[in-house]
Amino acid sequence: MTNGRFAYLNARLLDPASGLDASGALLVENGRIADFGPDLFSDGAPSVNQIIDCEGLCLAPGLIDMRVQLREPGDEHQETIASGSRAAAAGGVATMVCLPNTSPVIDNVSVVEFIARRASEVGLVNVFCYGALTRGLAGKELTEIGLLGDAGALAFTDGTVATADAQVMRRALSYARAFDALIVQHPEEPRLAANGVMNEGEIASRLGLVAIPPEAEVIMIERDLRLVELTGGRYHAAHVSTAAAVDAIRAGKDRGLNVTCDTAAHYFALNETAVGSYRTFAKVSPPLRVESDRQAIVQGLTDGTIDAIVSDHAPHDQEAKRLPFANAAFGVVGVETLLPLTLELYHNRHLSLLGALDRVTASPAKILGLKSGRLARGAPADLVLFDPDMPWQISEDALHSISKNSAFDGRPVQGRVKRTIVDGRTVFQDGD
Repeated sequence: MTNGRFAYLNARLLDPASGLDASGALLVENGRIADFGPDLFSDGAPSVNQIIDCEGLCLAPGLIDMRVQLREPGDEHQETIASGSRAAAAGGVATMVCLPNTSPVIDNVSVVEFIARRASEVGLVNVFCYGALTRGLAGKELTEIGLLGDAGALAFTDGTVATADAQVMRRALSYARAFDALIVQHPEEPRLAANGVMNEGEIASRLGLVAIPPEAEVIMIERDLRLVELTGGRYHAAHVSTAAAVDAIRAGKDRGLNVTCDTAAHYFALNETAVGSYRTFAKVSPPLRVESDRQAIVQGLTDGTIDAIVSDHAPHDQEAKRLPFANAAFGVVGVETLLPLTLELYHNRHLSLLGALDRVTASPAKILGLKSGRLARGAPADLVLFDPDMPWQISEDALHSISKNSAFDGRPVQGRVKRTIVDGRTVFQDGD
């Protein structure tokens, strides 16, 4: 937190939580939003430590990326909390929530505390973590959800693997309810997906690759929704990628179930043709789907069925990706490109600017119970200043992550981060 008073003038203030879209100013005092609005400082110049002229650019809550892998502890050659934080800051992401598939696994209080301590030492963006739902991510024995939550874990998941045992998931939803804790699922029936490396269909057949049917996703979601109905638990489906999954979640919400979901940027920005001729940088889990599924994801975002957009940031080194497609690791980096890809929904007229920003600010904050993600007096001064229309081209070489496995290298986009502020501190400024 930075002590002092800082005035942001001539800004287009955007707050999806309240629907605010107006020219005005914002005052930060001792790391918090002290005041904001169209009439702020209309009577004269403010008495502050520093004035930042926003020159008409958009000033919005800092982004919240609720699904990243930071690889620390255990695989620091692929990413660290420091390098991931630099990437996040460059992308306007003020808060990241990392998965528990580190080494050691985040299944005890000491690892939760380690993540918090390292993030504090790095001192750039906010870094929270999920607690493992089961010990060692083995899908059998539940972790101490209450203790992990008290230590700072925001929700509970087995990360990149499904909690496949129905009895374990039932117990998890029931147990977590006592703590009002959220269960996050990687929705994929593991036997149907076993050994699969891309979406089932014509392209997989032509390439001779073992495929994953889209039914693997919806079968797991439909099972889990029945268990949510049985237990009354809180449930979140991660990175949904198929039309059938969106339909199932929409139906569950219509039944009044306590269910939310997110999708990753690559599921509305790409389809399975991105795999091309064995392009491993387009190998993700769940796999990229057919065009009709991509369109259904866009529709799910448009009608509000899909609550949030994540990067699903999964850094891998060259050795893990430059292998035959069947042997290459799943995942792409994405925290630094989350904003421009999300803004494609705005530029393509699927969502309003506030609607697009909501999916990466207010909505994930609400799901996870965070106080950030909105412009509010007394809220943390986590902000992003950006030009929504500025064109640029994604270059993997320019990314701040240690790993460069982007599926979007060379893609032209619109929307450039100019400044990222966390707790009132400028942690990134374009051109520095």
